[in-house]
Amino acid sequence: MKPEAKIPQATTKRLPLYYRFLKNFANEGIKRISSQELSDAMKIDSATIRRDFSYFGALGKKGYGYDVNYLLEFFRQTLDQDEAMNVALIGVGNLGNGLLKYNFQKNHNTRIVVAFDSKAPYEGTMISNIPVFHPDRLEDMYEEFGAELAILTVPSRSAQMMTDRLVNMNAKGILNFTPVRLSVPETLKVMNIDLSVELQALIYLVRNSH
Repeated sequence: MKPEAKIPQATTKRLPLYYRFLKNFANEGIKRISSQELSDAMKIDSATIRRDFSYFGALGKKGYGYDVNYLLEFFRQTLDQDEAMNVALIGVGNLGNGLLKYNFQKNHNTRIVVAFDSKAPYEGTMISNIPVFHPDRLEDMYEEFGAELAILTVPSRSAQMMTDRLVNMNAKGILNFTPVRLSVPETLKVMNIDLSVELQALIYLVRNSH
């Protein structure tokens, strides 16, 4: 089942969190939960949870709450947890190296299958059991390894250039760790993760919480 209404990006980002917490509830043998119980566990306002769920139709019953196994199965299908997604990492600096080592071990449907870095030899090398090639081979190796999404951890000056190449290759999405706001067509989905902006926002909240 796919929702007909356009889902806000904030809601989209919470869907994997709902799935993770529902798995925890199921593993504990819990069969039924209320939005308030889910709220207490996730530290998200219960009204926000109900609004998020409403985009997908009637997922619960008034006075009963939510069936944990039903919700778990629903979000598993919604997030395509059964279908593996191959990811390419572009830029193997400090952050990129950390991502290679982590490689989404808790996400059974996501894995980095290939990486690219300007310091890598043309013929490729292995880092954390992942093949790493020079960016000159991006087009060939991206397709050969069946990558669909890219994680961008390159220097700012290279971000748009690499993005333009990904656009020409019909990549489906980019997780952008650079501070650059990328110019892309509507067909390519981008999520931006700017750690410095998040940190500045946290500093503001800390200093203005009194």
